[in-house]
Amino acid sequence: MSIKDLAEFIASQYQEKITPVNIIAKNEGLQIFYDNYESGTFDGMTIYVNNRFYIHLNTHNGNSENSKRGRFTLAHELGHFFIDTHRIGLKKGILKPHPSLVNRKQFFSIEREADYFASCLLMPESRFKQDIVKKKFSPQLIDGLCDQYRVSRTACAFRFAQIGNHPIMLIYAEGGIVKWKLESDDFPYKWLRNGRNVPATTVMGEYFNKSNLQDIYKIEQIWAIDWFDYVREDDTRKAFYEYCIPYKNKALSIIWED
Repeated sequence: MSIKDLAEFIASQYQEKITPVNIIAKNEGLQIFYDNYESGTFDGMTIYVNNRFYIHLNTHNGNSENSKRGRFTLAHELGHFFIDTHRIGLKKGILKPHPSLVNRKQFFSIEREADYFASCLLMPESRFKQDIVKKKFSPQLIDGLCDQYRVSRTACAFRFAQIGNHPIMLIYAEGGIVKWKLESDDFPYKWLRNGRNVPATTVMGEYFNKSNLQDIYKIEQIWAIDWFDYVREDDTRKAFYEYCIPYKNKALSIIWED
């Protein structure tokens, strides 16, 4: 069974719009510990001791029982339990317990699998697609969906990029440096200008170039050449929209074309 089919089968056993991850964990006999493990350590960790699995969630990072972040972190850790290779690896000591860190997970295949499991568990494809059918893409659509499924904007935008009805690109940066990007399969561009440096002419660039880093939360029209490389001459003035979600020295931009 694929990771998607596994996660969505589990979700289907609970006929609720908001997948009850804590109940799922309880029904599997998993003991969850919500505690303050300080910042810079981890969001969640799954361990196997004395023939039992335990999940630790770091409340210092906002992983409370019913928070959007906490729900995704727990769903991610459930991925380590339900995905056969992860569970067997933890049992046999082949896969050592490791901290799951938000925004760093994308670079590790095991963590990517657990992230994908979490997305499918919290936002099953059939339900998600039913909620967006015939709806025009907008940041407000993402905000509405993340409230319906009780997930973060980032998690919801990720899911939309994967299975949504309109191509989008997500770009995440810290201190003006792009850390990762994700685009829908049919998004027209794949390569960013300036490599990892956020272009100054973008909404995100405007945010990072402000000395006081004031939150801007706005939608602006941009041109293809502002963000993307390998733009054909005929498309240099092709219009896109950018919605930047800033937080301190970090920012996530959602980019789309009408």
